[in-house]
Amino acid sequence: MKRSKRIEVLDQRPVNLDGYIDEWPEMGLVAMKSPYDPKPSIKIENGVIVELDGKKREDFDFLDQFIADYAIRIDRAEASMAVSSLEIARRIVDIHISRREILELISGITPAKMAEVINHLNVVEMMMGMQKMRARKVPGNQAHITNLKDDPVQIAADAAEGALRGFSEEETTMGVARYAPFSSMALLIGAQAGRPGVLTQCSAEEATELELGIRGLTTYAETLSVYGTEKVFIDGDDTPYSKAFLNSAYASRGLKVRFSSGAGSEALMGSSEKKSMLYLECRCLYVTKGAGSQGIQNGSVSCIGVAAGVPSGIREVMGENLVAALLGLECASSNDQSFSNSDMRRTARTMLQFMPGTDFIFSGYAAEPNYDNMFAGSNFDAEDFDDYNVMQRDMQVDGGLRPVTEEDVIRVRRTAAKAVQAVFRYLGLTRVTDEQVEAVVYAHGSKDTLNRDAASDLMAADEMMKRGITGIDVVRALADSGFTELAENILNMLKQRVIGDYMQTAAILDDHFQVMSGVNTPNDYMGPGTGYRVSGERWEEIKAIPHRIDTNEF
Repeated sequence: MKRSKRIEVLDQRPVNLDGYIDEWPEMGLVAMKSPYDPKPSIKIENGVIVELDGKKREDFDFLDQFIADYAIRIDRAEASMAVSSLEIARRIVDIHISRREILELISGITPAKMAEVINHLNVVEMMMGMQKMRARKVPGNQAHITNLKDDPVQIAADAAEGALRGFSEEETTMGVARYAPFSSMALLIGAQAGRPGVLTQCSAEEATELELGIRGLTTYAETLSVYGTEKVFIDGDDTPYSKAFLNSAYASRGLKVRFSSGAGSEALMGSSEKKSMLYLECRCLYVTKGAGSQGIQNGSVSCIGVAAGVPSGIREVMGENLVAALLGLECASSNDQSFSNSDMRRTARTMLQFMPGTDFIFSGYAAEPNYDNMFAGSNFDAEDFDDYNVMQRDMQVDGGLRPVTEEDVIRVRRTAAKAVQAVFRYLGLTRVTDEQVEAVVYAHGSKDTLNRDAASDLMAADEMMKRGITGIDVVRALADSGFTELAENILNMLKQRVIGDYMQTAAILDDHFQVMSGVNTPNDYMGPGTGYRVSGERWEEIKAIPHRIDTNEF
């Protein structure tokens, strides 16, 4: 058969390397509006929900019971459920109705009702809703800080650069789990070398992650995963009740916590119950709220390939982000796993969160080249920094980052690397050579760094845990090694653990360790001329990209 050359060219486009499938509700491959989704309903007797979305209490599964008992305001339920889903959708985008009023209304509706509301909104309307419903007035961003070698010196340097570039939170993980103590300590040191007040976490096995937090080596956690069907809660560690308990364990030790969920996870596990991804994610978000978590990392996250493969999948991702905001949760809106071979498609997906702003536009922007990203690669990485900064400038949008100078990048990377070298020496851990420091300061990624003795590192990391080394030991090591300002920054982070204010919804810290959250700096958008506007010093900062003609030179 003779082929069209135009079609042959199109067939070779990167977008056609992605995976796509028709809607298949029986396998859970439907983004929104499955024919098997339940109809909204609620019935209350003697202050107890006895019917939820068409199911009697005696037929409730684990999640139904948890949601009914902890996630819906019974005093609001009947009044809220009486408002039509279309009317609720219209109020969400109505600039004359405040965020506070919407939160009050939403607090009494069921998961099926929530899904019905979202189904009335197109993506532009969802973006309008997010602009109003985002918890914190000022958007933010989170970075992934990892590398293939689990090199703590590179982690520190990349964390310092990421903090300098404007990330409010930074997260690491490891290829080898036993590196966790080194990775968390290096991340803490590096982040505070780049900018005071950056929150950090180490994604590890729960017991390890909790212990690292208790020792003051991390300041938040976000890997408490929840799912939208009872069948995927078979493991005793994965019930809504155990997650609520774990949430309390972190929070009681002064660690900020958010849960993780996302469309497609149930289909990936084969437990979708024929329901739409949106409805199942609504259940996840209700469990998150009922468990007392201040926020959620959602937006399909690591299952983005599943959601993106079906019609309306990316619309659903924006919808679930909005559901999180409607429930009053901090929303870290994913964008943190690369899902497409098409640069155009991955940028379009990100714009849904970038334009209206979310509490964290990325729940993991790769602040390293994607080959070093141990979270499976991000939608944007270190090679996209300039593009991202130009997009902020083009649209006068605050995406949470700032342009930097090469001089400043080298300076903070050197400070962080040398600080880790000093701390390791002071605490009697493995040796960090001057050559390793120098390589990391100028490196793009781990292909440019020197290899460390992994066996010695792992033995020293184990010994570090046995010795009970804490954040205070890191402060002492830095202070005694001449890094006084950096020691003070980390000490201030430990003080924040005692104060506890950064556990407020959507909390971040500014350069002076002042909390900005949905409580003390709430989003007050109600149309043009209100809410957060990029202006003043922040606008001047965003405009000052390096590759521009500076008129002050003429």
